[in-house]
Amino acid sequence: MKIIFSDYSFGAGVATDLVNTSAAVRLSTGEVLTGPGALERFLHEHEVRLDALPRGRPPTGTDLAQTLALRRETRALLEAGHEDAVAEGANGLVARASAGLSLLRDPAGNWEWHMTTGPRASAAEELGALVGIGLLGVLRTLGHTRFRHCASPVCEGMFIDTSKAGRRRYCMPGLCGNRQNVANYRARHQEGERHPDRGGGRGPR
Repeated sequence: MKIIFSDYSFGAGVATDLVNTSAAVRLSTGEVLTGPGALERFLHEHEVRLDALPRGRPPTGTDLAQTLALRRETRALLEAGHEDAVAEGANGLVARASAGLSLLRDPAGNWEWHMTTGPRASAAEELGALVGIGLLGVLRTLGHTRFRHCASPVCEGMFIDTSKAGRRRYCMPGLCGNRQNVANYRARHQEGERHPDRGGGRGPR
């Protein structure tokens, strides 16, 4: 597997989504990675192609167990209070699968640095290398403050904010963000019913 060093946002996105497959985050729907087939769907949806799963070979129960262990490890790195701990842990993820660096041309003919995984790396180790490069790239380019807890008070999710503005607040904006907007709307509506004199305009001056 060849992982582009400059495209850290891809690995960071995979790291975010992997962490948030947990039943501890998905309280309403439960565990996402319920079996090898679910792991296969996760990889397909994220367009992650692992050399350890050649020619469409589906993941095994061992691959799933190792990926769940990687998920716990990734969550711990996102929660780490010091950036040095993130760097050490992410470097370890990369080192497990790495066979070294390669300077290769992209489709346009430009040179790019790639990390190449070793021929004996497992599926989870290759996935871990992708996650590790994502974490390291964000740490170096955007800073440790981009590793965040979801702002929803009822969500235990985490995310890595790779947006340009750096203002992302929710681990799953389409879910947690909308849910929080609905909750805020209902709270304002209930407050207006209790205190109707506060809901109108300023009235005559």
